[in-house]
Amino acid sequence: MERALATLHEGGHFFEGPRWHDGTWWVSDFYAHTVSRIGTDGTAEVIMEVPGQPSGLGWMPDGSLLVVSMKDHRVLRRTPDGTVHEHADISAHCTGHANDMIVDQHGRAYVGNFGFDLMGGADPALADLVRVDPDGSVVVAASDLFFPNGCVILPDETTLIVGESMGCRYTAFTIAEDGSLTDRRVWAQMAEAPALGTFEEVLGSLQVSPDGCTLDAEGQIWAADALGGRVVRVAEGGAITDQVAVPEGLGAFACALGGDNGTTLLVCSAPDFFEQAREAATEAVLFTVDVGVAGAGRP
Repeated sequence: MERALATLHEGGHFFEGPRWHDGTWWVSDFYAHTVSRIGTDGTAEVIMEVPGQPSGLGWMPDGSLLVVSMKDHRVLRRTPDGTVHEHADISAHCTGHANDMIVDQHGRAYVGNFGFDLMGGADPALADLVRVDPDGSVVVAASDLFFPNGCVILPDETTLIVGESMGCRYTAFTIAEDGSLTDRRVWAQMAEAPALGTFEEVLGSLQVSPDGCTLDAEGQIWAADALGGRVVRVAEGGAITDQVAVPEGLGAFACALGGDNGTTLLVCSAPDFFEQAREAATEAVLFTVDVGVAGAGRP
């Protein structure tokens, strides 16, 4: 189905971690080092500055905002009164920049990391997904993931699904009462996963690379395809059932469902994801498009 993208907001460096919360959009800008609220009219308000580079966002039951600080491998907590402090140090479990995050109903945060020096072009390696409990304690939730990235939690709060950006797949886990992840299984294999190799070999063989994502009420996942210039709707098993392309010359790196009726898909777009190029330019855009099925679950 052909759909027209509308421009909501532009002039960013690199938008990521989009969320719909309390009737407004929230988004990180990596290289502006800011977390902002974006109104449905496109008006932006900076809520927080993160010198260590913000990424994943989520809220605890008391309304505190959790923010991943990528380069110093921390999770920051902004309390409802605006006070910011370190919630957790996850550096012992990060072999690359900390990245996306999902927060469950209990305030437990699950945080991925690159696994290697992506911006330096290092050879890809497997990585851990860590769990940060509400008291700030940190444990490894799952290991040997091929670039753990965007996650969703199903509405019954018993299943977490994580995208493996370099594995071309979504991997599901059952969430135990204590937050531990069990019963690992492939939820959707969208293309053959490449073998570990050089940076050029792995990126060159990726057919679809799931980045930031969002769950809809029909149990399918909308995912930004980081190398495909599109967002795709993925069903359990791996079939791509719908897609929306971003304009030529741009890529898609994250998405979220929200808006007044829940069916608006927000897409984070920029020409590429390379740090040096994005730091030097303000070409990032937030697009919206109505996709007809509302969001569900978390985030």
